[in-house]
Amino acid sequence: MNLTYKILQNHLLEGTIKSGEEIKIKIDQTLTQDTTGTMVYLQLNALNVDTKKTELSVAYIDHNTLQTGFANADDHEFIKSVALKHGIIYSKAGNGICHQVHLERFGVPGKTLIGSDSHTPTSGGLGSLAIGAGGLDVAIGIAKAYYFLEVPKVLNIELINSLNDFVSAKDVILYILKTLSVKGGVGKIIEYSGAGVKTLSVTERATITNMGAELGATTSIFPSDEKTYDFLLRQGRVNDYSPQSADENSEYDEQIIIDLSEIEPMTATPHSPDNVILVTNENIKIDQVVIGSCTNSSYTDMMRVAKILKGKTVHPDVSLVIAPGSSNILTMLAKNGALADMIVSGARILESACGPCIGMGQAPKSGGISLRTMNRNFKGRSGTMDASVYLVSPETAAYSALKGELRDARELGDSIEIDLPELFDSNESYFIYPKEEDINIKPVIGPNIKPFPIGNKLQDSFTKKVLLKLGDNITTDDITPSNASLLPYRSNVPHLSNFCFGTITDDFKKRSEKNDGGIVIAGDNYGQGSSREHAALVPLYLKVKAVIAKSFARIHKANLINSGILPLIFDSLEDYNYITEYDDLVFNNTINSIMNREIIIFNKTKQTSFKAVFEGSDKDIKTLLYGGTINRLKEEE
Repeated sequence: MNLTYKILQNHLLEGTIKSGEEIKIKIDQTLTQDTTGTMVYLQLNALNVDTKKTELSVAYIDHNTLQTGFANADDHEFIKSVALKHGIIYSKAGNGICHQVHLERFGVPGKTLIGSDSHTPTSGGLGSLAIGAGGLDVAIGIAKAYYFLEVPKVLNIELINSLNDFVSAKDVILYILKTLSVKGGVGKIIEYSGAGVKTLSVTERATITNMGAELGATTSIFPSDEKTYDFLLRQGRVNDYSPQSADENSEYDEQIIIDLSEIEPMTATPHSPDNVILVTNENIKIDQVVIGSCTNSSYTDMMRVAKILKGKTVHPDVSLVIAPGSSNILTMLAKNGALADMIVSGARILESACGPCIGMGQAPKSGGISLRTMNRNFKGRSGTMDASVYLVSPETAAYSALKGELRDARELGDSIEIDLPELFDSNESYFIYPKEEDINIKPVIGPNIKPFPIGNKLQDSFTKKVLLKLGDNITTDDITPSNASLLPYRSNVPHLSNFCFGTITDDFKKRSEKNDGGIVIAGDNYGQGSSREHAALVPLYLKVKAVIAKSFARIHKANLINSGILPLIFDSLEDYNYITEYDDLVFNNTINSIMNREIIIFNKTKQTSFKAVFEGSDKDIKTLLYGGTINRLKEEE
């Protein structure tokens, strides 16, 4: 049995572990962050439970740490009050990025973890089965310690040999993205194996599993071995170690072999993580370099950057900003002098948070070119719509910052050796641990926090206009844009509705209000990117009844079902071509059709019909009939 199926088998509550089958698994841990967390805890309140049922749950504050008004601070206070009431650890702003901190402090080999952030698979770097999920699924995970999952296929990537100097784990995952594309992991878990695995540290593995989210994969996982033991020993958590590996001659659905020694420094060019070229292809003048994020903010990443910068000066035309991944890492950099080396070089030091990765500050200048060690370079995500963002490794970023253009760090010649401390710092100052009496805490709800919308039971017949027709790879950033001005309103769906599909059109809300809701048409991989369920809740608020697409990203499809919005797939992809905006689509006998998983839709405007199918479980169908998961759970009580 492969490692993925071993962990699923050990946590199986219902169902059969067979590709395509829905199973119910026990959840050991959950994590939330603040842009999705407010909604998670509003939904947790709605579930009327006293305390968490998981072994461990943590509420991190790491996204909306810029407090230009009361909204973010109010959200943090609300999250803290509900978290402590339910026995959940609260991680204060400044403690660090949820995935980096969880890797350091709480991740355990062989455990299951779901998180309300698409990069939750970061913990797969130490052998956890860590899955990004929608907020409501995480709320249910906290309340009931289970999660429903369609068993994915398992893609084995066997790594051989080792990386050359100045080639990093970021280059490995960029190479994989170039090979497989942002759709290449859909419906799959990626399991790494081979002799090359033993040459990678846990934090290097975590970089790779982190950006597996960009492949559309359910999650990615490495075995737990002597490198894992060493990592946990240095974190003071050796008792959390257990070996986790696939059996010999394990079976996989697919297999790829990658020779690490053949990988070179790479960059993802605008505006997709799979637009990958070699760094050596061209020297591009740059305006900004940003080093950090949950992908590349580890101690070793930061130390390599500091050693490249030491004794040198950032190019006068470049703004270099650096955000260490956790307060522990920042503390160690301060103690060993590396932080001083960064500052003396001319770098700006940000707090340990997501920051620029999600458009929370440090937006590039208009038309600017920014090199970033982050995981996504979607158009406008940096906060500047006409900026060009390139994704690179920390080594490439630091060297390029010195040169003023995109450059290959192999030009430095000598390799960089990093000495790891025997014991990493372990700061407790930013954690608030729940106490028994906290169960009496009343949630603190500020004026910006609005109730989340709840769907209605599925109508058997309705006619709605096509409000918007979209292409392939529409992201959740397109559906609910993310920037410093909008992020504080993640707890306010009515306000966010003013900006729905804002990167594509500025009048979607007007279209919806004029037509009392409607239908969205899309191409392949609709809803890729962030796990934010706002990309379903905002359309629900605007009375979107269905999304008909060529295919869906996993988390977003689940969020649509949880919200009671029909996610339908064209039976014939050609039918997509014959639908235009403002066509009237007629849905008849919808309830029986969804139960049979296919529906004939009449295009009244074109006087034609086409077939769409629903791909989901019996539970999903029941959820849609009730108008969403909250309604279904109430009916089942």
